[in-house]
Amino acid sequence: MTANSILQSASRIVVKVGSSLVTNEGRGLDERAIGEWARQLAVLAHGGREVIMVSSGAIAEGMKRLGWTQRPNAIHELQAAAAVGQMGLAQMYETKLRQNGLGSAQVLLTHADLADRERYLNARSTLLTLLRLRVVPVINENDTVVNDEIKFGDNDTLGALVANLVEADALIILTDQRGLYESDPRKDPSARFIDHAQAGDPKLEQMAGGVGSSVGRGGMITKILAAKRAAGSGASTAIAWGREHDVLLRLVAGEAIGTLLEAPTQKMQARKQWISDHLQLRGAVLVDAGAALRLRQDGKSLLPIGMLAVEGEFSRGDVIAVLDESRQEVGRGLANYASAEARLLCRKASSEFERLLGYAAEPEMVHRDNLVIQRAA
Repeated sequence: MTANSILQSASRIVVKVGSSLVTNEGRGLDERAIGEWARQLAVLAHGGREVIMVSSGAIAEGMKRLGWTQRPNAIHELQAAAAVGQMGLAQMYETKLRQNGLGSAQVLLTHADLADRERYLNARSTLLTLLRLRVVPVINENDTVVNDEIKFGDNDTLGALVANLVEADALIILTDQRGLYESDPRKDPSARFIDHAQAGDPKLEQMAGGVGSSVGRGGMITKILAAKRAAGSGASTAIAWGREHDVLLRLVAGEAIGTLLEAPTQKMQARKQWISDHLQLRGAVLVDAGAALRLRQDGKSLLPIGMLAVEGEFSRGDVIAVLDESRQEVGRGLANYASAEARLLCRKASSEFERLLGYAAEPEMVHRDNLVIQRAA
């Protein structure tokens, strides 16, 4: 696949825009710019792509509404500004997306939401449901409650985490620069532009000043690290000037604008390698011969009706083993139900779940997208 075709083939896209673009360098929400991004998102959505917007700007808008000319240092004042500004930010996106025939939903996240496995899966389920309903999630860090211990630190990181969360094909970071340069073009007019590189290349971090350097506070280093993080689940990242005419449409059409940082692995490979190699098993489910055959040969999800027994104690989202009747490992994957619930569901059809659990959730114990089958040696 060529560099230009990577975004063309992307069906699920996360777009991240920064405060300077959203608020026109802190002067307040830029209605025209947000309207332009909403129009382009609508074109993509109506063309069959799934789109998510990660937007900064709440604190800057809150400062404007409160009449503050300088950004406060006190955390409670920043949280108050975020609470005030979030109202305007959500209203603006709602208005502009609605004008273009799209519904919108505000989603506020903290690091704790994604660090906790169950909350991670709940957030994922919510976002995927919104996409299925053709609603555009507008995501921001929940600045009204975060502190130094749980904040993402920048919305580039949040954009990458969201891309991983929903298994996006691409992350587009809109910034106030044309893309990535070998040095700061504002200080070095001869700086060479980088149009294509591999995400995670250590040379990129060195070029941007490295983590924690004076050069790398915010700016391009966070975008390079975000691209590296997004590549972990197979998403390539494009970095481009947010005020470029039709920037989203042109990128997705395959036009070579901005910088493309290509993920070195495909989406399914990255996620399944993570499941297979990097997580400890918390328990197991024993399945009958029919279920084992469907998993191994047909690539099906594991349904509780094929389960014989549950071993160990695990929570929703833990990695568990799937064993056949001879206790050979069929595969391993992410459990949709905790062990106590799974024991109630053994040999049961999905039509009985609500009666047994008091609620109806996923029909699968392990979805095939979250299942790694162990191949015979």
